[in-house]
Amino acid sequence: MSDYMIRATAANKQIRAFAATTREMVEYAKNAHQTSPVVTAALGRLMTAGAMMGSMMKAPTDLLTVKIEADGPMKGMIVTADYAGNVKGYPFVPDVMLPPNEKGKLDVAGAVGIGVLSVIKDLGLKEPYVGQTILITSEIAEDLTYYYATSEQTPSSVALGVLMNRDNTVRQAGGMIIQLMPGTSDEIIDQLEAKISTISSITSMLDQGMNPEAILEYVLGDFGLEILDRMPVQFHCNCSKERVTRAIASISKEELGQMIEEGKPIEVNCQFCNSHYLFDTEELKAFL
Repeated sequence: MSDYMIRATAANKQIRAFAATTREMVEYAKNAHQTSPVVTAALGRLMTAGAMMGSMMKAPTDLLTVKIEADGPMKGMIVTADYAGNVKGYPFVPDVMLPPNEKGKLDVAGAVGIGVLSVIKDLGLKEPYVGQTILITSEIAEDLTYYYATSEQTPSSVALGVLMNRDNTVRQAGGMIIQLMPGTSDEIIDQLEAKISTISSITSMLDQGMNPEAILEYVLGDFGLEILDRMPVQFHCNCSKERVTRAIASISKEELGQMIEEGKPIEVNCQFCNSHYLFDTEELKAFL
């Protein structure tokens, strides 16, 4: 299990925590969408967050969607995840190229721009839950920290990172979410804030060989860390030719007839994984 995440509690359940390593998942997404380094970093951060946020869901049928719509050259991106660590996502514009920011790092904020973060939770009810906040820094982690504080009233610390090699492969990717439960004592809060302030970056910890367990042990080891479970994380798209077939079957007979008359096969692409499904005229005739 190379990509995985852990869930944990600390301080007698006053703190809950999640940590993940997601290099292979982000590399898969990069190859599927042919993303530039800065887009890989942005999408990888949001997918890593989606994996951990999805694991907070309760039922196998629950679905989490995190969407960013903004005015940067990327335009935005969408990530969906379930509670079992299955994640998929895509950027609106995959090939954005920007110079490094003033710190010499990939300019994720510049690629994303100013916009809105939406978190949609489909819990099988009549209407999904939708929470929205503005992007505070457009660096993803800080924006999700703000979302949790304002939309869910859950004080949180979100750390996300993607480190790229010079050959545009993913060197490290991962993240961490630390949340305070209602009634957490001021003493615990002060100690936790002091500890979190000593962290340089999540990717530097991963690059030093620290796994998710070691990362949470560093942050929460003094608070009685208790790891609850460990689960795989993967890029997983549930598209298939059968699902696409059902979608094509819903097209009107007039439109299908026109496609058949043109005598050209049609190709349907999945936005999430970039898979291509080809239907020739004989298959289209079968729909009639």
